[in-house]
Amino acid sequence: MDPIPVASDAEIIAATRKWLERAVIGLNLCPFAKGVHVKELVRYVVSPAQTTDELLDALESELKFLVDVAPDEVDMTLIMTPAALTDFDDFTDFLDLVEVVLRSHGLVGILQVASFHPDYVFADAEADDIANHTNRAPYPTLHLIREASLVRATAAFPDASEIYLRNIETMRALGLEGWQALDVGPVAPPKA
Repeated sequence: MDPIPVASDAEIIAATRKWLERAVIGLNLCPFAKGVHVKELVRYVVSPAQTTDELLDALESELKFLVDVAPDEVDMTLIMTPAALTDFDDFTDFLDLVEVVLRSHGLVGILQVASFHPDYVFADAEADDIANHTNRAPYPTLHLIREASLVRATAAFPDASEIYLRNIETMRALGLEGWQALDVGPVAPPKA
């Protein structure tokens, strides 16, 4: 991935919010996102971290914050990392450390961390597969989610296990031009 252009925290949050509204909510990629967004229960954090250690510190701080704050004040956190983990392989390696942090702090079953990246590629997909865009965000992003909220949300959607497949269908129907028209961030590389 090319270096991400320098942007202010406000610009990074605005780009992420736009992606959330137009892609995640607008395309219904995550049917659980609209409620927390409308109720303003999403915390947006831009991490100045430039190293893995700095980002781990930021992650631990935000995990603690989310555990300590009431869900009716903040239900989830999006941590954008514009200066760290811009390489997708480094980002996926970091996710292994995220799991270690969750375990070491006794947060498994309490919090989960989902991941989004401008160059996101599913393990079984080609880099130019439009379906990858379901997990592509303007900046490398860690999504901290309360497990209890996720359980409640999935209980309200009897077909929650089918969301992934529906999202692939949505992206393939939308196509690259449709994604570009959303103007929300990264675009899949053209087919060779």
